[in-house]
Amino acid sequence: MRIAGGYYAVMPNPADGSIWGSIAFRYPGAVIRFDPKTMLSEVYEPPLPGFGVRGADIDSNGVVWASLGSGHLGEFDRRKCKAKLNGAQATGKHCPEGWTLHNLPGPGFAELPQFSVESSYYSWVDQHNTLGLGANVPMATGNLFDGVHALVNGKMVTIRIPYPLGFYTKGFEGRIDDAKAGWKGRGLWVPSGDRTPWHKEGGKGTKPLVVHFQLRPNPLAK
Repeated sequence: MRIAGGYYAVMPNPADGSIWGSIAFRYPGAVIRFDPKTMLSEVYEPPLPGFGVRGADIDSNGVVWASLGSGHLGEFDRRKCKAKLNGAQATGKHCPEGWTLHNLPGPGFAELPQFSVESSYYSWVDQHNTLGLGANVPMATGNLFDGVHALVNGKMVTIRIPYPLGFYTKGFEGRIDDAKAGWKGRGLWVPSGDRTPWHKEGGKGTKPLVVHFQLRPNPLAK
């Protein structure tokens, strides 16, 4: 059957050459895989309590990471699927075992305290250790935290913009300018994606900005 769902995020899988994407802004959302060799697509919906797929990225092992509106960072590993990946039973709900839901930081809702109110918009995977937290570290925009969240060894690490308050990013990218320069030659570039920057600290006339994160090996490193 035809899958009626356009790609929002798009990412090539370095492990097998397939093309993955996210089907965003509908319930519950999904991630989708297209195989150029067979010309077939596969769609996978997150199981509850996860829902609301938004931006996504993939690591070098072919694991997909997606920001979810339910307050989770979703991890999908197709290799864990037990059911047939194509055919009449492959409805999108056929591989709940492929999903792992990681709670994003922050308080929960008054009546749903187990769900973080964090409203992450996009995810990105640092495949090449451009920041220094390790290769294949997934990150999610911390839109209610003035920064970004990184999942490091199973724990969330929040990298926050201290000033100006109201930093609101829509995406990020890593870059290695000089592989021989240690931490000084690499870093994470994060733009302010707020459409109304004058609503943040600084007021009228405030312009968008880009922040360059660099991770020192210790606080006193120069």
